[in-house]
Amino acid sequence: MIVGVPGETASDETRVALIPPVAKKLIDRDVTVCVASGAGEGSDWSDEAYREVGCDVVEDRADVFERADVICQISGLAANADEPMDPYREGQTVIATLGPYDLTDETYEELERRRVSAFALELMPRISRAQSMDVLSSMASIGGYKATLVTAEQLPKLFPLEMTAAGTVRPAEVFVIGAGVAGLKAIATAERLGASVKGYDIRLEVKQEVESLGADFVELDLETEGSGDDEGYAVEMGEEFYEQQRKELSRVVPESDVVITTAAIPGAPAPELVSAEMIEGMDDGSVIVDLSAPTGGNCEPTVAGETIEHEGVTIFGPTNLPATVPQTASQLFANNLYNFLDHLLDDDSELVLDTDDEIVDSTLLTHDGTIRRPHEDGGETDDEDDDAAADDEPVEDEADA
Repeated sequence: MIVGVPGETASDETRVALIPPVAKKLIDRDVTVCVASGAGEGSDWSDEAYREVGCDVVEDRADVFERADVICQISGLAANADEPMDPYREGQTVIATLGPYDLTDETYEELERRRVSAFALELMPRISRAQSMDVLSSMASIGGYKATLVTAEQLPKLFPLEMTAAGTVRPAEVFVIGAGVAGLKAIATAERLGASVKGYDIRLEVKQEVESLGADFVELDLETEGSGDDEGYAVEMGEEFYEQQRKELSRVVPESDVVITTAAIPGAPAPELVSAEMIEGMDDGSVIVDLSAPTGGNCEPTVAGETIEHEGVTIFGPTNLPATVPQTASQLFANNLYNFLDHLLDDDSELVLDTDDEIVDSTLLTHDGTIRRPHEDGGETDDEDDDAAADDEPVEDEADA
């Protein structure tokens, strides 16, 4: 079997899907690894480093797609929407973040026509045996860490309490909204830097985790029943709830020097939690990093991919913070990817796709000429299913998916 690493085409991408030490683990299992020249340069892995562990390095990126049975990427399809679909050949397996919630019917049909088996790593189930394969958590952890460093560098005051002969310096007030992986990492990092930290999440069950890191948990006067799903993700709430939430947050945000927002809902726009009016109540020089910028942002003025100033407050809208720490991000992504491949390979290092397995079933978008869409209502479809559905009512949900 041949695993291919074609490298990335997104302009802001510096990571690589497989680094040489991880590629060697595949080679030791008699898997051939084919890498496009320059694929690892953004994360400081040279072509020679890949050759030294036994990889085949080819000059033309297209040759990787031509040779490989399995393509490993950081991002493809809708996760790299500014670029055309890569030249996946018939019967190929693709493993990457693929932006499954934004894929069009036309893309699904093209994957179906090419009989591509497409795995979207964003859909990894939250079960214990899949934790080592969870690229979202790995990248979110890096994002939370780096977001805190960005604010510490931008803020015109120190984070920690300082008692000096020249006087006492009060610690910076940091408020983190959302206590998932990114939020908890941001809280932990701000605490280590000496700030006075508060955390908030719609899910009250994370209060203990926030407090275990040394931060204060902000409790709002809200009815939060049904705010999380079975896997621990926040779910979309009604506008009335968000309006009350914003009202409650308006007493905390203006008191903060730093706000880091991480609230996201899989497959839906990020909830707008911080209004322009709240930001206008913050002191000049305050800083916000909105980690939900790629899906619309948690802050009203946020602009994805840009840093703006609103009434004296700097607002960062990063869309790929993990790529600013490319060595570590590539290492963690590659480890996640290897663990996923290890799950798919049999004792002879051949790929076995068992859709009765929860990990495979949850992540496999298309396979062997079948469109599956496991993350959407309606599930698996093929041509016969589509014909049958045309005779049934309603069909709107499937068309809109």
